[in-house]
Amino acid sequence: MALEKLHAQRGTTAIVGAAESDQVGKLPRKSALALHAEGARNALADAGLTAKDVDAVLSTGRQTANDVPEYLGIRPRYMDNTQMGGCSFIAHLQHALGLINAGVAEVVLITHGESGYSRVGMGSGDRFAPDTPPGQYEMPYGIGGPATRYALAAVRHMHEYGTTKKQLAEVAVATRKWATLNPRAAMRDPITVDDVLKSKEIAWPFNLLDCCLVTDGGGALVVTSAERARSCKQKPVYVLGTGEATCHSIISQMPRFHVWDAAIMAGERAWAMSGVKHSEIDLAMFYDAFTIVPILALEALGFVKPGEGGPFVEDGKTGPGGSFPMNTNGGGLSYTHSGMYGMYLLVEAVKQLRGECGDRQVRDAKTAICHGTGGILSASATAILSTER
Repeated sequence: MALEKLHAQRGTTAIVGAAESDQVGKLPRKSALALHAEGARNALADAGLTAKDVDAVLSTGRQTANDVPEYLGIRPRYMDNTQMGGCSFIAHLQHALGLINAGVAEVVLITHGESGYSRVGMGSGDRFAPDTPPGQYEMPYGIGGPATRYALAAVRHMHEYGTTKKQLAEVAVATRKWATLNPRAAMRDPITVDDVLKSKEIAWPFNLLDCCLVTDGGGALVVTSAERARSCKQKPVYVLGTGEATCHSIISQMPRFHVWDAAIMAGERAWAMSGVKHSEIDLAMFYDAFTIVPILALEALGFVKPGEGGPFVEDGKTGPGGSFPMNTNGGGLSYTHSGMYGMYLLVEAVKQLRGECGDRQVRDAKTAICHGTGGILSASATAILSTER
């Protein structure tokens, strides 16, 4: 699409409701579908709308596209169950934009619910099973779960640029500092770089504290046209730019382990649509399944040059009081991570832009960037949000 057509989409839609499930953490009495419903109920209440106002339902999880609307009593004109992993919800913002601008829907509900820890209502799907591509072409050669797969990118980045384990640990420490300010965070005790380096080794170069949590949780967004947003309960948070891309599925086919090509592509499209400059970003919410991921995102999205992500995160720059606030809810490393984390990035960004985050509030935050991964650095999606059109 020509740049002028992309830019014409800027600010035509807005998020008017954003909320999570009543609780996040270890919730053995709540199914994945129930967590979808809690998030949806809370987001609709946040927007001052009801299920009857919803025209389209976009969900991601083990359920079919029919399950969430039925559970909520919604008969949508459009439904979507796009599954591209943890960044699906960020990509759904672009899908919602298209639906709204095409006149297919006026109010779009995006939901997430996942029993990642308790495994209630999650089915038996195994994306590493013997009949899957990774099961056939990677598992027999010693590549195990997500930690070993992400480790390939981390090790190559270290080889190419001299990135260190200490720099990886700096990401975990800064994120934990944000978590200490979030009453809902699973991990709130302060940690040091030394704590990270001495924690249990999982898959070199990752120690336990370099790895995300495994929890249960859910959340939802309500998206509508900029015009209708003016009459909703909350201050609109406008979608200025979106982008999504993929360059591979299984990690062995990643074009360059030390360069996140899909993130570069998704980011370029979001920047082009938004017209926003890097210097205008007040808040970054970057997927952090492992400590290498935000470093790769910083480089892919153009905040620093290739190889500069490690030095950039040193000295608490991304933590409270730092010059580049990042993952202010505590991230997947310390807040929550139900398996597909992208919804929590978006909810936190919206609440920060509306000034609702209490002790962890970023002062005068007007514009945020959210970026996530799906699979193992496979799919990528980027969104730039602002209280100003």
